[in-house]
Order: sequence, then structure tokens, then C-alpha cells
Amino acid sequence: MANGYDSDLTEKYHYQGARLVAECLEQYVDKHASILNAGAGGGLSGVALAAKGYADLVAIDLSEGMLQSAREKGVYRDVHRMVLGEVLDFEDGTFDAVTSVGIFTMAHAPASSFDELIRVTKPGGYIVFTLSEEAYEKAGFKEKLASLESDWKWSRVEMQPGQELSQGSGVLHQLWVFQTSI
Repeated sequence: MANGYDSDLTEKYHYQGARLVAECLEQYVDKHASILNAGAGGGLSGVALAAKGYADLVAIDLSEGMLQSAREKGVYRDVHRMVLGEVLDFEDGTFDAVTSVGIFTMAHAPASSFDELIRVTKPGGYIVFTLSEEAYEKAGFKEKLASLESDWKWSRVEMQPGQELSQGSGVLHQLWVFQTSI
């Protein structure tokens, strides 16, 4: 799947998810920040972040083929095969921010992924991600996001209404920004 994935997204489907998240992150996070791109895929998010001036980027993804494509982009300082929803091999508070685009959908990364993303984010750091409206309503995300907020793990900063990340997909994604608790 990694072969041709990025070109299909950008050329056939006019993919805009990576750009939207990078523009949003730019409002909250300094350019010198260390950023984890969770579910990096082929690295389109890393390219969008680098275009905004972010240089300290680390990628994780389940697929070694996608990670090879991400490596070839030359924008990540490090690339790791890790699975969202499992324990991540990073120390507590490693990153200033986390981004994730198009990963929180039906049958992809579970809502429990946020426990680890919060753990590896520094206190006061930001987690910026897209979430499909269907997964929000039907896959436990609505409850998980609310639980993490009521448990004082993070607080919501922004939520943009649903929009297509890829033209004609018919799948609406909300863009969320949370700040981890200090």
C-alpha cells in the first residue's frame, strides 16, 4: 500500500489533512518544538510541518513500508515502528506536541491511544489531531475525550467542525486541539 499512497492522496484526492493540522499547530506551538507525528504514514504530515518551519520531527507508524516512504522525505530526525493503542517506547514528557492526521477513524487506532500520547507529551504541550465524526460517535472517542478532560489529563483548546481531508471521500473529520495538564 505504501507504493504510490502519497501521490494518490495528493493528486487524485487533493488531500489537505496534513496542511490543515500544520496550520493549526502553528497557532499554538513554537517552531523549535519537538513534535511526534503519530501514525505518520508516508510522511505527508512531516512535509507540511517542515514547510511551516518545524525541524525536530519524529515519526511513528505501524507499517514499515510507510515508514520507509516517510524516511525518504528527509524531514524526520527519527522514525520508529510503533503501534498506537500500545505502550510507546518514549520517556514521559518527551515531546512538546503530537500531531495525528487521518488515523482516528473506524477500525484504525483506538481511543485508548490518547493515554500514551498524553504520557509522552510534556505538561502544557499540545495534541493536534483529526478524528472522523463516525469514530467520534461510534468507536468510544466521544467518551474517551470527555473522560480525559474530566480526569484533568488535558483540556480542549479548539475543535473545528467536520470537513473532508480528501476531496470526495464523504468522510468528515473534526480537527481537535488539546493541551496537556500542567
